[in-house]
Amino acid sequence: MATDPYRAGGAGRPAPPLPLSVRGVGKRLGRSTALDGVSLDIAEGEVVCLLGHNGAGKTTLMSLVAGLLRPDAGEIEVLGVSTVRSPRRARRRLGLAPQELGVYPPLTVRQNLRFFAELAGLRGHEAGRRIVEVAEPLGLAALLERRVGRLSGGEQRRVHTAMALLHRPRLLLLDEPTAGVDVETRARLIAYVRELAAAGTAVCYSTHYLGEVEELDAGVAVLDHGRLTARGTVAELVRDHGEGSVELTFADGPPALDVPWTVTRTGRVLRVHAPEPHLAAPGILAALGDDLPRLVNLRVLRPSLETVFLALAEKGRPDPAAPAPAPRTVRAGRHG
Repeated sequence: MATDPYRAGGAGRPAPPLPLSVRGVGKRLGRSTALDGVSLDIAEGEVVCLLGHNGAGKTTLMSLVAGLLRPDAGEIEVLGVSTVRSPRRARRRLGLAPQELGVYPPLTVRQNLRFFAELAGLRGHEAGRRIVEVAEPLGLAALLERRVGRLSGGEQRRVHTAMALLHRPRLLLLDEPTAGVDVETRARLIAYVRELAAAGTAVCYSTHYLGEVEELDAGVAVLDHGRLTARGTVAELVRDHGEGSVELTFADGPPALDVPWTVTRTGRVLRVHAPEPHLAAPGILAALGDDLPRLVNLRVLRPSLETVFLALAEKGRPDPAAPAPAPRTVRAGRHG
């Protein structure tokens, strides 16, 4: 069905461009495919959490959006500006806080922030005002005159994030911003991201902490081996992909299990996929028979974002008995 370009913008007016529009993006890094036909939109005021195992393509996608890499195929637009045709214009519209800290330890917090404010085109009184504005909600106001090298890891992470916010970007890219931080820093970052979204900022937020998705009231995009395998709200994903299971961990190799449900195996773990796992657990334990003493852990997983993630990962895991696919050539897309 064709989309009416005037509907969202009101009668006679085209809809404003989305903060982020990714269309059919592909990227190869060396001999491996990092992204394969990924499409993703993020609307104004929306937080979308990127989920996926290490190597799924989350950081590559953010690097492409930020203009640090060029796509081999597809199109990326930030507020209607192509990251390929006009990379500088697109970059001015977004803020990026990558995984690796980009702070200068010998300088004070204020000096770090002022340096990045000037890179973003802010000068004098305006730069000073923005430094105070971002420092307060991130708990940096009392640390502005301290050298960054003397701060804790969590405090340095807050400085790192503040740098991406100085120019009030309408699209914010946060790549695992709470990895390895303390409880206070995580709470401050989550609260500030919620404030920014409420004020209209679009946020793309990658994380391994599933609990943060619910704290942020975020949408979800799941990447697996460079492909987008699911997109929606938590409720939608649980409805469409969530399944209950009983997870059994053994001291050594798992035994064969004769039960009326699908059983999958990963290393020392058996996962029994049952619609009502809490009711299936007694029968599963009984089926173990003489192998019961080898069981070291049992988890009952009711349908949730965690079970969605596990189910999608299970589907995307290659069959070791299947022949390897022929290498694909990703061709660069044509840009209007």
